[in-house]
Amino acid sequence: MSANSFGSRSTLQVGDRSYEIFRLDAVEGSARLPYSLKVLLENLLRTEDGANVTADHIRALAGWDASAQPSREIQFTPARVIMQDFTGVPCVVDLATMREAVRDLGGDPTKINPLAPAEMVIDHSVIVDYFGTPDAFERNVQVEYERNKERYQFLRWGQTAFDEFKVVPPGTGIVHQVNIEHLARVVFDRDGIAYPDTCVGTDSHTTMENGIGVLGWGVGGIEAEAAMLGQPISMLIPRVVGFKLTGELPAGTTATDLVLTITEMLRQHGVVGKFVEFYGEGVAALPLANRATIGNMSPEFGSTCAIFPIDGETLSYLRLTGRGEEQIALVEAYAKEQGLWLEPSAEPEFSEYLELDLATVVPSLAGPKRPQDRIAVSDAKATWRRDVRNYVTTGFGPADEASDESFPASDSPANSQTSPADRPRAAAATVGSRPHNPVTVKLGDGTEFELDHGAVAVAAITSCTNTSNPYVMVGAGLLAKKAVEKGLTRKPWVKTSLAPGSQAVTDYLERAGLTPYLDKIGYNLVGYGCTTCIGNTGPLQPEISKAVNDNDLAVTAVLSGNRNFEGRISPDVKMNYLASPPLVIAYALAGTMDIDILNDPIAEGADGPVYLRDLWPAPEEVAEIVTSSIGQDMFTKNYADVFKGDERWRGLDIPTGGTFEWDPNSTYVRKAPYFDGMAHEPAPVTDIHGARVLAKLGDSVTTDHISPAGSIKVGTPAAQYLQANGVEVRDFNSYGSRRGNHEVMIRGTFANIRLRNQLLDGVEGGFTRDFTQDGGPQSYIYDAAQNYAAQSTPLVVLAGKEYGSGSSRDWAAKGTALLGVRAVIAQSYERIHRSNLIGMGVLPLQFAAGESAESLGLTGTETFDIVGVEKLNEGGIPETVTVKADDKEFTAVVRIDTPGEADYYRNGGIMQYVLRNLLRK
Repeated sequence: MSANSFGSRSTLQVGDRSYEIFRLDAVEGSARLPYSLKVLLENLLRTEDGANVTADHIRALAGWDASAQPSREIQFTPARVIMQDFTGVPCVVDLATMREAVRDLGGDPTKINPLAPAEMVIDHSVIVDYFGTPDAFERNVQVEYERNKERYQFLRWGQTAFDEFKVVPPGTGIVHQVNIEHLARVVFDRDGIAYPDTCVGTDSHTTMENGIGVLGWGVGGIEAEAAMLGQPISMLIPRVVGFKLTGELPAGTTATDLVLTITEMLRQHGVVGKFVEFYGEGVAALPLANRATIGNMSPEFGSTCAIFPIDGETLSYLRLTGRGEEQIALVEAYAKEQGLWLEPSAEPEFSEYLELDLATVVPSLAGPKRPQDRIAVSDAKATWRRDVRNYVTTGFGPADEASDESFPASDSPANSQTSPADRPRAAAATVGSRPHNPVTVKLGDGTEFELDHGAVAVAAITSCTNTSNPYVMVGAGLLAKKAVEKGLTRKPWVKTSLAPGSQAVTDYLERAGLTPYLDKIGYNLVGYGCTTCIGNTGPLQPEISKAVNDNDLAVTAVLSGNRNFEGRISPDVKMNYLASPPLVIAYALAGTMDIDILNDPIAEGADGPVYLRDLWPAPEEVAEIVTSSIGQDMFTKNYADVFKGDERWRGLDIPTGGTFEWDPNSTYVRKAPYFDGMAHEPAPVTDIHGARVLAKLGDSVTTDHISPAGSIKVGTPAAQYLQANGVEVRDFNSYGSRRGNHEVMIRGTFANIRLRNQLLDGVEGGFTRDFTQDGGPQSYIYDAAQNYAAQSTPLVVLAGKEYGSGSSRDWAAKGTALLGVRAVIAQSYERIHRSNLIGMGVLPLQFAAGESAESLGLTGTETFDIVGVEKLNEGGIPETVTVKADDKEFTAVVRIDTPGEADYYRNGGIMQYVLRNLLRK
């Protein structure tokens, strides 16, 4: 129970029910706080225990200085945890392993149990092996069960063994869409207490729930496990960026165009580690689906969250998705009572301000490798011709008919006052000719065509960002209808797929009569899950794949997702573009990025050339179908028994008992090694001596580069391990699906096919130099790490800016630690990965401002000593340490930001810290 130092405990009467609440207005200064900080303040009032959460913490938050830099630590206790299966399986593996560790250390293994609701949605395992046929969905699901039987048996066991742990079976939907459509409470009612729903998740796009007013964000699986076990999340009171929206989106633009514009603006502004909160009259006019789309892409901005307050639009969405009237009444009454209700005309106090007039948004793409690199669709052809030169070096002929076009070298907002349409362009460059390398391809069915650079090899409607939004999905369906009526279909080299976020999407497309048209042009349902966006694109047709690789073609992917990082979508595809679902279909019809899609004919129809303007639906058409085709019945039917699953799920054989029966022959699920030899008390922290560099990396190295989720390449250490254990190449599955097996994941760490380790010249992939051997020859990173471990040589990683951006991938930290890396020295970090490194006992260090590996003359061939770490044994956190690299010496900033993080590091990691605390209790 709360210490209730401020006398905030009170009651709220809603209809016939009375709820206990903790009133925010009991604390002086609370009324002026932004929405997100009010939610945090209530969290502290309710969890005040005099130890982890004190009256001083509450006063510090209520007295928030908007202009101050974050310095005050608080402890946030989320109401629940949500997981997807790629990141969730290792969480359950760790919990099962912790049970055994507690037992071995003389404790009660059943104490390892979620104390807050923990829900998992199995959505990341379906791969698009089959597409473009009526039975594609059923065949993909069947293969999914065959591949993942061991994992699914393990998860079903977890559902029976752990309290408060529920699993949404495969084939239901994408975790974030299932979350906002069904799992999210918005306001919790638990044990008679009403309080804001807060939720952290093991997927970075957990922030989609911000669109319905739920405060939460992605954390690594390591932090999620601690949260499940009742451990509060240590954080600094953040800066809050106010983003004011005005006006309305113009005809011809979509929520995707809006979110790509916001992503570009916020990335340029700089919001890493900050909260972003939307306000203004434009918010009130924004459909809930668009709010969710914006919230979803918070990781692409770099912010911790991107939240919208509760209002009437929120209530309408809760009603549409089948929430009970009693719950909706509670949400409304609670939000209004606690000052959490949106006031469109209010000007809250924020740390920083941005503003966007929605009327200035233009049709956009993003690519070819980062979601923040927005391109106006009008410039897409020209920018492709510029960027392709980074991927191919041959085939450039004389200037062609387009050579006098120009494109912007930069089209980023200079500041918050300039609109996308009116921003002054940087010095324009002249477009040269595109590279030509036409190759004739003949498919097994006799179809013959010419493939060249820029060909769209993948055009996928996928991922939670857009498939949750009925406006863009109906828009895609209408565009498909018009295309079929004009005699168009996808080009034969384009792999098309439709992977909605929930079954409600196919229900309303069917009710609107749009499904047959999508099917006709190749957009048959392939699965309900995160497919292409996570790298589960499946193989291209073998003839196409061979032509691409034999001729080094720079083919492209266009997807409606949120991630387009290098090597993520398909090993055959070099350039990836994010786009709205209707635009995805348009590019599938065109078949190439080398087209001015706004002005050139997309294709030849039955009656002559067809242009995009002939196909693009009017906003009124879309709105009419959204209104008439989507009903509450769709959601109540689909979620009536959502945890039960189909016969395949219910028919899985599972072990019984409170501890798991590990199969020593399993290549999917193995007992984790983190607690092997763990003592009751941690050993003192030590300085690092004689370390070698495992990898020297550049800027924007993502968690995909560090721990890929996609296909396992033949010949790599992970492939060698699987084949040695009797796994055929066709059954490799993906790195993401094998995250329950540390042996695969260690071998897959730094194994991205596009990783560029600067210890080597011109080499891509998971390679390094092995300095345990004379001359430091090229070696697989895993093999070199094993040789270093045999000599007891610690390892470090050098990196540039934004190290660890992208997905909240715990294996990016787990694999790093298990390879023997003791420290990472980077110019800057993304929030989640820095936290995860500490959670695995790896020291995150940062070059001093203005310094980098290059400016200091570091080549990565040096031997490193890191001195000053041992000051952590004295109870504080050293601001800096001294790094010696042969004859060079410099000071690095210690990025252990809170006392809680220091405790995790002293214990060798967050799991060890939690386990020891449980044993002490």
